[in-house]
Amino acid sequence: MPKAMVIVESPAKARTIEKYLGKDYRVRACAGHIKDLPRNTLGVDIKHDFSPSYEIITGKEKIVRDLKKESKKLTDIYLAADPDREGEAICQHLAEELSSNKNRRIYRVLFNEITKTAILDAFKNPSEINKSKVEAQQARRILDRLVGYKVSPLLWKKVRKGLSAGRVQTIALRMIVEREREVKAFKPVEYWNFTAHLGAQNPPPFKAKAFKHKGKKFKISNQQDADRLSEALKAVDFLVSGIKQKEKKRNPVPPFITSKLQQEASRKLRFTAKKTMMMAQRLYEGIDMGEEGSTGLITYMRTDS
Repeated sequence: MPKAMVIVESPAKARTIEKYLGKDYRVRACAGHIKDLPRNTLGVDIKHDFSPSYEIITGKEKIVRDLKKESKKLTDIYLAADPDREGEAICQHLAEELSSNKNRRIYRVLFNEITKTAILDAFKNPSEINKSKVEAQQARRILDRLVGYKVSPLLWKKVRKGLSAGRVQTIALRMIVEREREVKAFKPVEYWNFTAHLGAQNPPPFKAKAFKHKGKKFKISNQQDADRLSEALKAVDFLVSGIKQKEKKRNPVPPFITSKLQQEASRKLRFTAKKTMMMAQRLYEGIDMGEEGSTGLITYMRTDS
């Protein structure tokens, strides 16, 4: 008989963690958020400090019922959703639904990688739900709802029916528009660069860029002056006036943050952002390593640190 229940977000993660924890723990998945703002109304009381009204998400009722049923006789519940704002909000909503038993103890466990060492260490040092993160996610969700419900109807009237406005996308679009206006307002100024292709006694040939003329920095702003200087340079000998040797320090590339991971995957592998995050999710939750079983291979990938 299990002594405690552990709730994670995905079934794949649940299988891996259950293998590490053993028979004293029953590990179940909630499949992401279980509660959200209502779909058909604003769900935010603007007149009373923007208070939100959450309800069980349509289609998640069975998951919540099953979790309540399976945890009925257990006194210890460990909430192990992802270590970010969304994960913290999921834990808060699970705690609200599973806290009917007054003798029940609800813990929050955090880990950034799904390896045996990380999992066992996390369960040795359980903590409480971080209210600040919960409130941060709630503020984000309320902003999503306010922008979506208030700006989207305006788009339907002014642009096209069916468009929706997002909390991030709307601001990003404005920045793009403002930048485009700056680009269109830019007045180009003509200038000329001079590069000599030189060959020394020893290979390889190299390029040298002109930046001074008669000891002074120069600026050529028309083709007539450029042609005149070009002809003059063809008739002179080039001498090396000095050599400078410098030591450069190169630091190793830092670990990925989410945006850099997506950028590199797009640049090198032509992956979409969605595909990149799907692949990273699989690596985080665990890949079948044969005799070793399912093992997490990367740390948590949704991070800006």
